[in-house]
Amino acid sequence: MPIEYNDIDKLKKISKKIRYNVVKMIGLAESGHPGGSLSATDIIVALYYKLMNHDPKNPNKEDRDRFVLSKGHSCPALYAVLAELGYFDKDELWKLRKTGALLQGHPSIKISGIEANTGSLGHGFSVAVGMALGCRLDKLDNNIYVLLGDGECQEGQVWEAAMAAYHYKLDNLIGFVDRNRLQIDGCTEDVMCLGDLKEKFKAFGWDVFEIDGHDFEQIIGTVEKAKSMKNGKPKMIIANTVKGKGVSFMENNVGFHGKAPNKEELEKALKELS
Repeated sequence: MPIEYNDIDKLKKISKKIRYNVVKMIGLAESGHPGGSLSATDIIVALYYKLMNHDPKNPNKEDRDRFVLSKGHSCPALYAVLAELGYFDKDELWKLRKTGALLQGHPSIKISGIEANTGSLGHGFSVAVGMALGCRLDKLDNNIYVLLGDGECQEGQVWEAAMAAYHYKLDNLIGFVDRNRLQIDGCTEDVMCLGDLKEKFKAFGWDVFEIDGHDFEQIIGTVEKAKSMKNGKPKMIIANTVKGKGVSFMENNVGFHGKAPNKEELEKALKELS
């Protein structure tokens, strides 16, 4: 079972610590994707510390909930959470992207707690649909969670997966879109306008919710509602977030989509997160 933290302030403190570690590990690596890692942090913290059925001491238990990070480049946030929970030694964080190290630039199932290799955008969503169908066939009473980027939703594979999830009535599948409105080339609406994502997923047969992706009460309350709706429809949560959340000069700054902070920027960011 997840660690029980009913106090929202405690979850906020955990997220701040996770963000500190994310920035530090990317800074030490001199490579990585801080912007989307920081925007996704609160969602991942809420899932692992409050909402998911999982066990760091038994990571492969059959009835566990599963989380797939489809936007795999944001793995520093997931790595930091898994390390904090004891899935692997925290010292591995400081070896991020080093040759031969455990933690590389995209998730790998070689890492305890990682459910799927992801990185090719759209791929993780399809994997999560397959997991949800497989768990249904195995008659497991669990949930599959998947986190997509909003730029990722420009991929055709995302909509093929969305159509399949509705067809197979996968109400054990709960997705998030990290709607920070920025991708590597700029604003999502300038690169390839996504329009009304809420209505798009509704048109594909999903139950859809829209929340502030940094508000723990909204994240937790919406997921609990989604879990309770066993109506044969998959669920999607559009989470409005801030790219680079928590570091003043990274917030809404597309330049930090895939750029590590330099020495001076790292020092400033860590001071803000201390």
